[in-house]
Amino acid sequence: MSATAHAPPAFLATLRELVRCNQAFEHYSAAHVRTLGLTPAQFDVIATLGNTHGMSCKELGERTLITKGTLTGVLDRLEAQRLIERRADAVDARRTHIKLTGAGEARFAETFGRHIAHCDRAFSRLPAPELQQLQTGLLRLREAFEKESRT
Repeated sequence: MSATAHAPPAFLATLRELVRCNQAFEHYSAAHVRTLGLTPAQFDVIATLGNTHGMSCKELGERTLITKGTLTGVLDRLEAQRLIERRADAVDARRTHIKLTGAGEARFAETFGRHIAHCDRAFSRLPAPELQQLQTGLLRLREAFEKESRT
């Protein structure tokens, strides 16, 4: 049996850079979020609920980057800190509506802008046209994966 050498697919270098970029962002972002007294998952929930009237648990799960199994524990801890409240949905009691409390809104106001400014330090190293080009490319890549997932 002879081994045939195959050239790696052209996308592997891009995939590797995409994963490494995500890891670098997570490290940079998470370190700052922890200085704000939150875990990355807690910040994700507070940031997602901020400036809204709240949302269902399902919608929150779809809008955050948190898995369903992890989300329940994060919500439990945020509720224990009185940063969120959960109530049965007014229309469908089987659904849970989650919103920030007054303390949660204050925490959002205190942390969100600070974290955006922190992230801006890294993003501002790239000129606006390059950021737009990256956004467009990532959108097209996501759409390609979504189309392939439906086939």
